[in-house]
Amino acid sequence: MIVFDIFALRNYLSFLPMTVSFLFIGLVVTILLTPGPTNTLLASAGIQAGVRQSLKLIPAEVVGYLIAITSWGVLLESVSHFLPWLPALLKLMSASFILYLAFKLWMTSTEDIKLDRPLITPKALFFATLLNPKALLFATAIFPHAAWEVPHLYFIHIVVFLSLITPIAFLWIMFGTVLISNKVTWLNQRNLQRTAAFILTFFAMPIGYSAISSF
Repeated sequence: MIVFDIFALRNYLSFLPMTVSFLFIGLVVTILLTPGPTNTLLASAGIQAGVRQSLKLIPAEVVGYLIAITSWGVLLESVSHFLPWLPALLKLMSASFILYLAFKLWMTSTEDIKLDRPLITPKALFFATLLNPKALLFATAIFPHAAWEVPHLYFIHIVVFLSLITPIAFLWIMFGTVLISNKVTWLNQRNLQRTAAFILTFFAMPIGYSAISSF
């Protein structure tokens, strides 16, 4: 009986990662790579304080996103019981916002990112992440609705999200130094933003379709 339970548990755990779609992973990576308040502050810190000193900012971003996404998700799930049309509306608005973000990234790809900002502290970065509109976008459109209803689905998706945000935050710290040094010619703001704009437009389509079909 014990042996059966162990094998059943192993099979169950091996199935859990399958519940995370490539669409979820692709959207998380693309949106986290797009320039924004938090990423700009990370790149700025990498330039001013160096990579090693800036690594202490990553836990602040991780905790900020964890609290913000979870809070938005739980709140919207509670409200959706009284307003069942709200999740679909917010998902449609999120798809529109993704398209707007893609358009903005493409149009501003030749503008310089302002990296001459005061050195950010972990506390300040935490609050900047907590108020980042991307957290609402993740909670409403990127995380599946079932994640706010089934605890183990929430756990799987939030673990995947946190495992992705950590290396991407490190890349943004490194990105600032690369932009300044100009050692890698193809890794520049223009190429990064235009590639992200194309990917965001591609991913916005199924989100918008899913929202419209829910009405």
